[in-house]
Amino acid sequence: MSEMGLTSFETIAVWLVLLIAILGLLYALFLRRQVMAQPKGTAKMIEVWDAIRVGADAYLSRQLKTILPFIAILTVALFLSVYIVPPTAEAIERFASMSEQQLKLTIGLGRAGAFVMGAIFSLIVGQVGMRMAVQANVRVAEAARSSFNGALRVAYRAGTVTGMLTDGLGLFGGTIIFVIFGVAAPDALLGFGFGGTLLALFMRVGGGIYTKAADVGADLVGKVEQDLPEDDPRNAAVIADLVGDNVGDCAGMAADIFESYEVTIVSALILGLALRTITHHNEWLIYPLLVRGIGVLSSIVGTYLVKSEPSKTGDAMSGDAMKAIFRGFLTSAAISTTLFFIVALLYMRGVPGGWWRPFLASASGVLLAIIIDRLTDYFTGTHYSPVQEIKKGHDTGPATTILSGLGVGMESAVWATLVIAGTILASIFLYQGVSSNPAEQFVYILYGVALAGIGMLTLTGNNVAMDSFGPISDNANGIGEMAGLEDNARQIMADLDAVGNTTKAITKGIAIGSAVIAAVALFGSFITDVSRIDPVALASGIRVSAPMVFVGFLIGGTIPWIFSSLAIKAVSRTAADIVQEVRRQFRVPGVIEGTVKPDYARPVAITTIAAQKELVNLAWLAVAAPIAVGLALQVEALGGFLAGVILSGQLLAVFMSNAGGAWDNAKKVIEDEPRDPANNLGKGSERHKAAVVGDTVGDPLKDTAGPALNPMIKVINLISLIVAPIIVTYKDDMLISIAVSLVLLVSMGFVIRRSKRAPTALV
Repeated sequence: MSEMGLTSFETIAVWLVLLIAILGLLYALFLRRQVMAQPKGTAKMIEVWDAIRVGADAYLSRQLKTILPFIAILTVALFLSVYIVPPTAEAIERFASMSEQQLKLTIGLGRAGAFVMGAIFSLIVGQVGMRMAVQANVRVAEAARSSFNGALRVAYRAGTVTGMLTDGLGLFGGTIIFVIFGVAAPDALLGFGFGGTLLALFMRVGGGIYTKAADVGADLVGKVEQDLPEDDPRNAAVIADLVGDNVGDCAGMAADIFESYEVTIVSALILGLALRTITHHNEWLIYPLLVRGIGVLSSIVGTYLVKSEPSKTGDAMSGDAMKAIFRGFLTSAAISTTLFFIVALLYMRGVPGGWWRPFLASASGVLLAIIIDRLTDYFTGTHYSPVQEIKKGHDTGPATTILSGLGVGMESAVWATLVIAGTILASIFLYQGVSSNPAEQFVYILYGVALAGIGMLTLTGNNVAMDSFGPISDNANGIGEMAGLEDNARQIMADLDAVGNTTKAITKGIAIGSAVIAAVALFGSFITDVSRIDPVALASGIRVSAPMVFVGFLIGGTIPWIFSSLAIKAVSRTAADIVQEVRRQFRVPGVIEGTVKPDYARPVAITTIAAQKELVNLAWLAVAAPIAVGLALQVEALGGFLAGVILSGQLLAVFMSNAGGAWDNAKKVIEDEPRDPANNLGKGSERHKAAVVGDTVGDPLKDTAGPALNPMIKVINLISLIVAPIIVTYKDDMLISIAVSLVLLVSMGFVIRRSKRAPTALV
């Protein structure tokens, strides 16, 4: 870092951020030891838990084998990408003593190595986090036999282990790369962010297909056809369903948030470098790292304080989990915002525009996270009018259930998008007039957007803890059902499960919002990077009025739709196989009577194999599409393509996520009623069957297609950022560009055709 001219304070600050990252990892280890010290419960509970553990381990092992060849190919491609464009000015500045060949070798190895590190870190976050969730679920079930607060504490702290792994590894990786590469860090950080993003896409898509295929298959036969309760041990797909909660929500979401964490720091440093070139201030680079370090510290405090207050009656078997979790979230937010103010006031006073602008930009991200939190809670929480409206729809059957849920999801997408638009608008107002040069003004505004993204993910530890809390509670509830635990323990776990549904929806909303904010910041980085290679290429910006750009915009808008279509069809095909398998096993004498144990392993194998077949197809679509569009239509149209992906993806992702979450919680409201099918109340009633149908429709929306759009948006943006300099450099070699584009289009057509094979008949 010496070539950057950092002050002694700045050097110490960077090393302090690195120490904070390590502190976050140590905190995760501390919480893990606390959780693992809790008892597992009865022999029956351990038997059910062990089946879940074995299934989850088998899935992740197979997934790793599937994605490793893909990672190897892209590692080589990223290394070679450095050799076909001139070195950046920052790389030349950082490694001034090297020849051009040595420089390219160093940057190539750095980018490829950072890609591998990002992929490994994302894999660690997903796999270790999922295994922690599996270890915790049986312990939560046992804790629920004693007290509400004990069960809440074990579930939330187990989720916090994953959250702090995400925080600690993300901050550690980004800071280490900055320490080694200095001003050339974005060259390597592109690889780091892409590695994390790609693994998140794999884990999101594969885990999402697995979990919802098992869930849909188990519910359709068990609840609708056989009138069995949730997680009934006679249902052959029940273990696959419980495994899916872990591989879909824990592993997928943790990797998803991790890559958002990285992508926002990539965009902030790229834009910070542009401002450093303009103003000669290193503060633009150091401040985002300090904000990230503050986030880790505030998450440590806020997550550790989460506990339910005693009820007014002194009943240890009741409490308010949502209030406790949100109180911890607000505590972390308050600590973060206060420290942002202090750091900006003391450190950013010398930058153009004043210290208050970066402070308000990063604070606006924290506010955005809180607003999305509350907005998602409103549209998916059991006590608010949207879910109550869906509940009324249950009275008149599945059709009105589905229609009311669609309306809720569509409305929620509008408000969430307007909130994000307001955040970007706030950055425009904050940095308005800082520079009279329009190009410089543009960079200032987008830097503010990047800071909002970093501020939004300041509470990553809290967000991931909230998300993992959901499947941990869901699994605990399933273990309680299958092990026949006491009614009061089952009620605690049912209450935690309902809260977990809402927290999962909230974190999905935050993940989607952060994906869009990160994509907008990367969009600015895209324009900045292209302009540095060819100042003329985007001198007029990206004009939607230009026909070729509008074509790119339209094509970009279609990508989230085809991606979601293929993901949902994959769930449908696999769920059909599960339905057939569960029906077949119910025809085995003794299974429905409960005297013969079902073959739980076969549904686990069916969903595992199907998920692996589908995930590579969808990942390739996200990788190939921006390259094909950029080569065929050139860089300005690629910019339009990115805008289309961001807008369409945001609306569709929020719609699917919130509609699915609302359907799920509306079903749980019905299930909490006293069971009385004769009066159309509770489980087994016609209203309940309508609710199960709505939940089944919503499952692949909220847990497969919707969440998978987050990493897809960021994969497309990072791929575009990497290939844009190549497209500009070789824009005159149209024959080669068109030939490569045609090859990519053919390959995309092949994977789409492969993904659209006819579904298995439901017989």
